[in-house]
Amino acid sequence: MSIPTPASLPAWPDAVATPARLALRADLLDFDADPGFAPPASAPGVRWRPDHWLLVEGGRIHGAVPGAQPPGDDWLKVDRSGSLVLPGFIDTHVHCPQLDVIASYGTELLDWLNTYTFPAETRYADPQVAAEGAMRFVDALLAHGTTSAVVFPTVHKVSADALFAESDARGMRMVTGKVLMDRHAPDGLRDDVVQAERDCIELIEKWHGHGRQSFAVTVRFAPCSTPQQLKMAGGLMRRFPGLYMHTHVAENRDEVRWVAELFPEARSYLDVYGSAGLLNERAVLAHGIWLDDTDRALLRDTGAQIAHSPSSNLFLGSGLFDWAGAEAQGVKVSVASDVGGGTSLSMLRTLADAYKVQAMQGTRLSAWKALYAATWGAARHLGLGSEVGRLEPGFMADFTVWDWAVGPVSTHRDQVARELHERVFAWLTLGDERNLQAAFVAGNRRFRRAA
Repeated sequence: MSIPTPASLPAWPDAVATPARLALRADLLDFDADPGFAPPASAPGVRWRPDHWLLVEGGRIHGAVPGAQPPGDDWLKVDRSGSLVLPGFIDTHVHCPQLDVIASYGTELLDWLNTYTFPAETRYADPQVAAEGAMRFVDALLAHGTTSAVVFPTVHKVSADALFAESDARGMRMVTGKVLMDRHAPDGLRDDVVQAERDCIELIEKWHGHGRQSFAVTVRFAPCSTPQQLKMAGGLMRRFPGLYMHTHVAENRDEVRWVAELFPEARSYLDVYGSAGLLNERAVLAHGIWLDDTDRALLRDTGAQIAHSPSSNLFLGSGLFDWAGAEAQGVKVSVASDVGGGTSLSMLRTLADAYKVQAMQGTRLSAWKALYAATWGAARHLGLGSEVGRLEPGFMADFTVWDWAVGPVSTHRDQVARELHERVFAWLTLGDERNLQAAFVAGNRRFRRAA
């Protein structure tokens, strides 16, 4: 079956801020249930509305009507017929300062941190470096179609403050917080328990719940925090209900062995965090490759989620995360770019790598499950399932507009697609940030591709 592709389209309105009422005509795709690992043809939850007007009013989704039934003249109508509209992507684990070291050659995790990451992060003690880095990072997220994120800044309070400020200026949903590291890090990257607690409290009081900003108690990973600092982090979680927790767990086998040496009293790497009171339904733990059944039961019982980071796991040679197996045991799983271990902020590239990681283990990841996990699935796991991740009335108007194909190869592939999942899967696999036309946050256009 030949499927038409967009012809020439009118230019986007020049204004960054949208009018009070915007109607955008395109093909709409989102989800109202988890498609799971069912075959694409029988997967639940897929909501496909070709040729519809997406209605945006006051920064929120107002509704959608068929293309043949345009709204009245009191709506600014922008016709992007033949384009694809999705909710904005949600990246559940990414490092702001690591744009400086993305695509660095040749080492596994622990050497990579010491060789590349820690020296780069040390520079973020400088307020100007932190401000410039935060601006570059949030604009890069938007230019890749990501409108919400769970982010590591650095150990420096100024780094977290700058990241919050840049996110708030754009109206983005951001979860971040000063990184905690009081050992096994170079000079300039270590804090201490008393000062770290003071910095966190000041940031919580300034930013948590301000606009769309949320604070995360951000433990770098267990080896970089003393038991005293982990205890303090758990105390913050109890003192300020509603905080998130963000860290790494069981990414690399050498790291797992190191944690066992540093915390001999703990049953496992994950148990270090559980014993410190850091696991609950707002805990986001990146990787989780080398966990056992008891660990997965603990994740299930506490409601903590794993931020699967396939591109980073492949690039650093960390291992293959068993997504289907984890979910079968009740673990919540979202998807993350993990830049700079990951090699792109593009969630399309990340999801394409997730397909390959699962295929290596005999599981076929559908485009439906992949896109759900990076939109409404991630939102639900973060407790934001009534705010973002769907093109649903009342939700924040965080959405993205895409070309189905860019270049002769993907254009031809798109034209010969026989049914919808084949078309979407080819778009996901062949596409990247070059397909993105525009990104909207709270109804305001925050990215537009240059002509």
